[in-house]
Amino acid sequence: MIFPWRRRRAFRRAGKERRGEIMGDNGCDMELTIPNHYRCPISLDLMKDPVTLPTGITYDRESIEKWIEAGNSTCPITNQVLRSIEPIPNHTIRKMIQNWCVQNQSYGIERIPTPRIPISSIEVSQILEMIAMATRSGDGAACRDSLAKIKVLAKESERNKRCIVNSGAGNALSLAFEAFSKADGGFDKNGVVLEEILSALTLVSPLDGEAKSSLGSASSLHCMVWFLQGGDLSARGNAVLVLKEVVSSDKEKLEAFAEIEGALAAIFKLVKEPIFPTATKASLMMIYHMVRSSSPSPSSSSSSSSLSSSSSSSQIVERFVEMGLVSLLLEILVDSEKSICEKALGVLDGICSTEKGREKAYNHALTMPVLVKKILRVSDLATEFSVSILWKLCKNESREEGTAMIEALQVGAFQKLLLLLQVGCVERIKEKITELLKILNAYRNSLECIDSMDFKELKRPF
Repeated sequence: MIFPWRRRRAFRRAGKERRGEIMGDNGCDMELTIPNHYRCPISLDLMKDPVTLPTGITYDRESIEKWIEAGNSTCPITNQVLRSIEPIPNHTIRKMIQNWCVQNQSYGIERIPTPRIPISSIEVSQILEMIAMATRSGDGAACRDSLAKIKVLAKESERNKRCIVNSGAGNALSLAFEAFSKADGGFDKNGVVLEEILSALTLVSPLDGEAKSSLGSASSLHCMVWFLQGGDLSARGNAVLVLKEVVSSDKEKLEAFAEIEGALAAIFKLVKEPIFPTATKASLMMIYHMVRSSSPSPSSSSSSSSLSSSSSSSQIVERFVEMGLVSLLLEILVDSEKSICEKALGVLDGICSTEKGREKAYNHALTMPVLVKKILRVSDLATEFSVSILWKLCKNESREEGTAMIEALQVGAFQKLLLLLQVGCVERIKEKITELLKILNAYRNSLECIDSMDFKELKRPF
């Protein structure tokens, strides 16, 4: 007789295929061995989707695709150069493995599911052509049907997604988005199909130059701002993800976006009222590129176009400052994860390059405590941004006032900066730290940085 607790324990052991230990019908321990020709030569695990290379060797699809993606062009076993890197599904071996799993179900072995056949570039091209035809005829319903297929296939597997991206889906979808944004009836009539295209575009990134050109057109940018202002949460999130990729690397598109009425307020709202972390990061990156362009550059020319661009960027910063971005960033920095913290500090660094930005930072009680706390606490990048902001605030403050310097000393900035020099940092930051220490040192004699009463409970060692 086998007690129920022994049977349960045996089945738990049986679930571990690599170990293969099971409990037999007679109550004796026995070992279930996976046949070698059912194992992947790379992972040595039971193959779930066996595929055969032109060399005749069968591997599990996931393992061999990782091998090929790593830049290898040879068969791992035979070392022969592969004439084709497209593996062929081995249905015979797969059925044999499934039969073996069924035969050993009593030992806790589950039958591997029949894998879906990955999509081919020809199939993707056919779907994209259907989207192009629907776009030319203005048939939003037909376009949505094809978009649904693209989205399902892209979510099915990473391999499908790569195939879709490599087949030029980004360019085709961008052209469709631009066309429907210009179509009769405006955004209200074509809003549903435009939202579906945006959703699909987030799945086929990175976008190439042609795709960004289409999405950077006036009609496309206005459409995405329209979604940012009045779309549902999903549409707003998708819009900012696409916008970040389109405008962040192109100053002209960035300025065109900023000039659209309500665009800056919509981006600010996404940071103030987060939808999901990815959208928040994308919003901060867009703001980062807008405010960084206002920072003075030693190599900037004195041409009228450069002056105009600098003036436009300064106006963008002023508008963000008036919205309350400085206060919002400092509140975010109190408790945020690494990536958001780095981006928020980068934005604050750009804002503090302007007089109005520094004025807001001077007047906020959290500025110095937060900046000093982030040094050597988050990452090297966060430390660099924090030092840069401190340097801008202290260097540009009048000596007569000195409020920022005194606050920095009170929260331990001098000790943190000295420690950072000892630990080591890049040269450009080292120069700013040296200058900061000289500025702060002038105030140390008139200020007691450490209250001796803080150590009243400390016991002496003697």
